[in-house]
Amino acid sequence: MDTAESRAPAGTGDGSGGSPGETSRRLSREQLCVLVSAASLNLGCTMAYSILGPFFPKEAEKKGASNAMIGMIFGCYALFELVASLVFGKYLVQIGAKFMFIAGMFISGGVTILFGVLDQLPDGLIFIVMCFLMRIVDAIGFGAAITASSSILAKAFPNNVATVLGGLEVFSGLGLIVGPPLGGFLYQSFGYKVPFILLGCIVLLMIPLNLCILPSYESEPGEHSFWKLVSLPKVVLISFIIISFSSGFGFLDPILSLFVLEKFNLPAGYVGLVFLGLDLSYTISSPLLGLLSDRMPNLRKWFLIFGNLITAGCYMLLGPVPILHIKSQLWLMVLVLVVHGVSAGMSIIPTFPELLSCAHENGFEEGISTLGLVSGLTGAVWSVGAFMGPVLGGFLYEKIGFEWAAAIQGLWALISGLAMGLFYLWEHSKARRRSKAQSITGTEGEQADLLSCET
Repeated sequence: MDTAESRAPAGTGDGSGGSPGETSRRLSREQLCVLVSAASLNLGCTMAYSILGPFFPKEAEKKGASNAMIGMIFGCYALFELVASLVFGKYLVQIGAKFMFIAGMFISGGVTILFGVLDQLPDGLIFIVMCFLMRIVDAIGFGAAITASSSILAKAFPNNVATVLGGLEVFSGLGLIVGPPLGGFLYQSFGYKVPFILLGCIVLLMIPLNLCILPSYESEPGEHSFWKLVSLPKVVLISFIIISFSSGFGFLDPILSLFVLEKFNLPAGYVGLVFLGLDLSYTISSPLLGLLSDRMPNLRKWFLIFGNLITAGCYMLLGPVPILHIKSQLWLMVLVLVVHGVSAGMSIIPTFPELLSCAHENGFEEGISTLGLVSGLTGAVWSVGAFMGPVLGGFLYEKIGFEWAAAIQGLWALISGLAMGLFYLWEHSKARRRSKAQSITGTEGEQADLLSCET
């Protein structure tokens, strides 16, 4: 989110964010409404999404699904969110950001309620097929809503995108924090149906509020395409980082709960508390990291590099990997998840402004059309990783165990961090050569002027 106040590409056109000074002093009524709408989406949809972790894998096993199949049920969500993000990002202007936002929330809430009656289906193929169908439709709805939300936020806050998105991660994190333990508690107390019906209704009840307060933004379709955007080297590398982190989160969702249940014999209601270390640290650190990304844009490169390297170490210690000869303990796992939450914020928060700045620097127009492309791309590459994480995680968990599977996941982050570091070194070297060449050219011009004057 390269829209810091100190950089020209920060502005996204004719948004209502105002000047940097005005934005930092007070919020307009329109900006406040956008924040409330985005916060309601982040909180409601992440709660509905995250309740599956503590108890659904166990319930699906009873219905005849293997660990690999459970991973695919989790992973198909991301695959279809990928498609939805690309399509909705491309046609955001034509469909309308507000309509896309509201329709996405309606679909997501309705499907969450329907998911609560799947336990009535026969064991085996019918149950598995319907799980896939519900997850696919839910993914399409969420993909529409989140693509519209990111674009509206960047339009309303053109000079503070990282700060706003980092602040809103509090609500995403809160949803991820509250969702698993709440889902586990409701499941233990009332059975399979109640968690889904309750949270689905919460999402649906937020729709009338958003219909009233969410502003509408209109714009002309842009001339550029996804293909030009993804052909930029910096965009490719940042996309790889996003894939690495989303695959890590996708890996942990179904697999960590199974490992904790097997290794430490915790009841389902307590499994959600293990995830609390990751979610809480990410939630607390994200606003600060977003603020630093906007106020000191030069820190973003360091966040991206070291966030990935720290994350690689976390995955090595999560099991821990057997070559370290460290005994697996619950306190160590929670501590590693806390550190991973901070490192994830370091790497995720700067990605959107960096992508947006890169697009503007390469000729993309400032406006809702480019915001739609960047939002769609971000959602799409996040979904690639979120699909790969649980699918490969389920497969590796069955074949080589959690410890080695987590170590392989950490390898992704290690490669991402090293690749990003090498790119920034190359970029710095290129900038120095260009500056030196311009200095030599300027000196030669001055000498020519002096000679002409003397003549």
